[in-house]
Parts: sequence; C-alpha cells; structure tokens
Amino acid sequence: MIPKDLTQKLPQYVFNVSDLLKENGFKAYLVGGAVRDLLLNKTPKDYDIATNALPEQMETIFPRCITTNARFGTVLVVMEDETSERFDVEVTTFRKEENYYNGRWPANVEFTSEIIEDLSRRDFTINAMAIDLAKLGEVSISDEELLIDPFDGIGDLNKRIVRAVRDPLERFTEDGLRAYKACRMASELQFTLDVQTFEAIKQSLNVAKMISMERIRDEFNKMIFHSPKPSRGVNLMLKSGLLELFIPELLECMEIFQPEYHEDDVYTHSLKVLDKAEDTVKLAALFHDIGKARTKTVDENGRVHFYGHDQKGAEMVKEIMTRMKYSNQEIKRVTNLIKHHMFYYPSAQWRKVKELSEIEAEEEMNIGGWSDGAVRRFIRSVGEENVEDLFRLRIADATSNNKSLFNNKEIEALQNRISSIKAKDMVLKISDLDIDGFDLIEIGYKPGPDVGKTLEILLQKVIDDPNLNKKDKLVNLAKEMREKKNVNI
Repeated sequence: MIPKDLTQKLPQYVFNVSDLLKENGFKAYLVGGAVRDLLLNKTPKDYDIATNALPEQMETIFPRCITTNARFGTVLVVMEDETSERFDVEVTTFRKEENYYNGRWPANVEFTSEIIEDLSRRDFTINAMAIDLAKLGEVSISDEELLIDPFDGIGDLNKRIVRAVRDPLERFTEDGLRAYKACRMASELQFTLDVQTFEAIKQSLNVAKMISMERIRDEFNKMIFHSPKPSRGVNLMLKSGLLELFIPELLECMEIFQPEYHEDDVYTHSLKVLDKAEDTVKLAALFHDIGKARTKTVDENGRVHFYGHDQKGAEMVKEIMTRMKYSNQEIKRVTNLIKHHMFYYPSAQWRKVKELSEIEAEEEMNIGGWSDGAVRRFIRSVGEENVEDLFRLRIADATSNNKSLFNNKEIEALQNRISSIKAKDMVLKISDLDIDGFDLIEIGYKPGPDVGKTLEILLQKVIDDPNLNKKDKLVNLAKEMREKKNVNI
C-alpha cells in the first residue's frame, strides 16, 4: 500500500505548501500522477495539490504565485525548500467540469468542497487517488484514512491496468487527448489497457481527431522517449485507430516484406529499431524505412527492391513532422539522418566478398574504397554534428535484424578514419576557405552568382586536397577559372 517512508520521499517544499493551507484552515491533498508514482516507488516528475481554498484565497496565502489559470481554479505556487531553492507547485481548487467543447475544454467549471467530486472528473483510476497531506505522518493513521481511492486505483496499479474513471466512453468524448494519453501511459508503465477502456477509444475517434497536432505530438513524444519499449504504445495506437489519425504513412509499411535481407515486414522492423534506438535517434529509427512502401519494385527474377527509399523517406518524414508541428531544426536533423542512413563503409560489395585474405580484408576496411575527399564529403553531407547519431541509427537498425550483414568493425573503421581526417586541416564549408567573395572581386570577378559558383568549385577542390587551402593557391585557381570562363558548377 502506502510506503512507510512517504514523509521522507516528499520534498520539503510540498509540505511547505500544505502547511500554509492547513494553517489557514484549508485542506491539502496530494493528487494525480505524483500519488501514482509514489505508490509505484517512483520519483514523481512534479507535484500537484488539490484544496478547498478558492483561487482568490490562495492568492492571499501565497504571495508568490502565478494566476494565469485561476479561472479554472489553478494557481501556480512558487515555494522555497529548506535550502531556499524555488520550485513550482500546482494548487487547484476542488472542482467539477461539465459540457466539454472542441473535444478538449470544459464549458462549465464549478468549484466544490469535496475531494471525491474532484477525483470523479479525472481521467484514469490510477490518476484519481489522493493522499491527505494534513494527516501524513500521524502515527495512528491507517492507509485507508490516508489514501482517498474511490475508484480502486490501487487495485488497478496492482493489476497493472489503465482503466478510465467510471464510464470510459464519457471520459474520452469529454477530452479527446485522453485516448492518446491512455496508450502513452500503458506504454510508459508497461501496463495493459482495460478492455472497455480500449473499446471506448475506438468508439470516440471522432473526438480524438479534433485534438490539435501539437497536443498529439507532445503525447507521442512522451510515449516514444519515456517508454522502456515504445513499440507497445505505437501498436496500441495502431489497433485503436489513433495512429491513422496522425501518421497514416506508417500503416503503409504493414505487410511490406523484404525477404532477402529482413525477417519482418517494414512496420514490424521499424518498431524493433525504435525499441533498440537511443533517444537522440528514436524518431529517425521509427521513420527510417517509411519510404519503402512507395518505392517497392519487383524485378524479372522476383527479387524485391526499394531503390531510393532513403530519399523518398526523407521527403515523407518532412511532411509528417511538418504536419505534427515539430521545429524546423528537428525536422532538418531527422530527415538528414534518414536520407543518409543507407551509407556503406567500406562498401556494399566488400560485405559480399568472401575470398579476401584477412590482411586484404583489414586493409580494405581501413581504406574502405573511400578517398579522404569522399570521407570529407560524407561528413559535410551528414553534418559534423550528426555523424555520431547516424552511427547510432545504423547500429540500432542492424542489431534489430537477425539477417543483417552488418559488422560493427565497419563503424569502428569509419570512426577511426573520420578522426584521422578531422585531425588534419579539414575544410567542410565555404567559410572555411582561405579566400572569400571580396578576394574574387579584387581579381576581376563581378559581384553576382559567378562568385558563389566559383567559391563552391574551389571548396570541392579543397575537400579533395586540403593543401590547396592557401590564399595564393586559391587566387591562382580562381584566375585560371575566370580566364577559361569555367564558372559553372
């Protein structure tokens, strides 16, 4: 039941808030996810308190507070702990909510004096429990007196079930975001979804469809990044019909088999890679093969190919992530990883050659058939800051597939190669050149497109041979190009 050391687990600033409410004659209950997490012996991410104090009364009790949502009964209290460090605690008046609109917001919020009524409006039984902070620490108090649990949330915690409070269909038609949250919580906690709750999600998709993409994205991100095995949540969203509402492209990957090099269809393989991937590449892992459904071809011998699926996938993911309101920076990063995830080092052919001697194989691994210039172009295309993530994606992709020909030495060899090249005077962008547009104008170039084209040509030459990156050498090359009028890339 309730951990015996609960008073030690709660931070002092939470008690500071409850003590002030109690001193002023009001009740204070710890509610929501913090209660759930404490009962699961987890450290809560934040702490919410419910009280019978009205917002205007809380403003008097707590001089340092933010009242932006006071009309909904919520005040954000800024409270200090024993070291004077400040923390936020959300304090909300007991309330009832009625007549939801747009699948999200209650039209009527009515304050009440009873904690049970407040818990009745909440989404899931495991989130509809409260701990009486005023009684916490009393020696003779029983768990039943301390824990307010009108919907058997503790029973559902023990059974590892996510179940809606009271009528699940009513809960989901009130607030469409709850459907996504149910799948996310089941994935995060590794719980199952109550049968009636799951059926209610399928029956309320029209309301779930009304939720803004930003809200859906946030729930999806929490599920992806906080779940031990995020494929559980993605599959729940698939089976309930939610996934089709915001990433229908993933459904195209089902039943797309790749018999020669994979044991699963594209959808199943993508989820396996997602589960293996580190956080920085989880989105790229989920989407890395999404272009295969639209690039599948079968040759005259019956062999299946997916030529250009990396490029097509990058295009599709840009559309998906734009639709889901991801930042431009994150869209660029993820699509870039997907566009380059099919790189082969030393080479695709090297993997298939069996007759190389051990010495020849080692030499080929170290050189890879790539010139130093090719390695620099690889770094430039991927982005120096993204190279490590590209390796993480490749490792997750390969280790999730038993048929993969991947050899971890490939990554090690390319990493060593990149390190040795970066140790040299590496030039990857025009600004790294020992010459600029003003220098070109001084030797007779007219301001305009030819200047930029010439600098790009010079950059490619320096990428191949860094020794050329000296101003006098670049000026001479630029003069020769101007004389030949060879300024077109």
